[in-house]
Amino acid sequence: MKPLLLYVEDDVNLGFVTKDNLELAQFQVVHCTTGPEAWRCFEQHPFDLCILDVMLPQTDGFTLARQIRQIDDQIPLLFLSALADKDDRLQGLRLGADDYITKPFSIEELILKINVFLRRSKPPVSMHTGLIQAIGSYQFNFQNLTLEIDGHYQTLTHREAEVLHYLMARPNTLIRRDEILKAIWGDNDYFMGRSLDVFISRLRKRLGADSSIRIENLHGIGFRLLLPG
Repeated sequence: MKPLLLYVEDDVNLGFVTKDNLELAQFQVVHCTTGPEAWRCFEQHPFDLCILDVMLPQTDGFTLARQIRQIDDQIPLLFLSALADKDDRLQGLRLGADDYITKPFSIEELILKINVFLRRSKPPVSMHTGLIQAIGSYQFNFQNLTLEIDGHYQTLTHREAEVLHYLMARPNTLIRRDEILKAIWGDNDYFMGRSLDVFISRLRKRLGADSSIRIENLHGIGFRLLLPG
């Protein structure tokens, strides 16, 4: 079965061209032009991934993303926007987006990223399948994107899981910023560096129930995941 995408874009011409290219790439695409229309569709269909513009009529993309994340913290979510300011990018990431792509964009790059996120979001058979790593009092399942503590599960976004998994590979060891950026984002520019800071902040909150775990920031150099024992 072809993956089902929710694509929200109010520019009719751009929406038509992008939808056509995505369908040629073997995706099913539901194209909406307003926030309320997109929200109704999201409630009615089991989408595999969402692509949101930011500047939308009636309900903007950031508000729509908040609504989506309130009921589904796992579905891959990409912003595709003309707003290229760093604050807009960071706001999108703080809302739980997995990526923020600015217009004009490469359709080939968009399709590549969609395929990457879809491969990583295959639904787990069980919460306990896959490799499980202990992080203090937490159990981290990278395959299923879950953090568990005392029977309570959190579902991570793909980027959150990738960053945590990378830090977990060398606990209590300083890992340089540029190494993390190139390994996960494939780049080390200013915006990706700011994005990394956002995900580190989100992971600190995720791990906040165990005070013995810290992610130490050596300003301008890198990060160290400090674990007990």
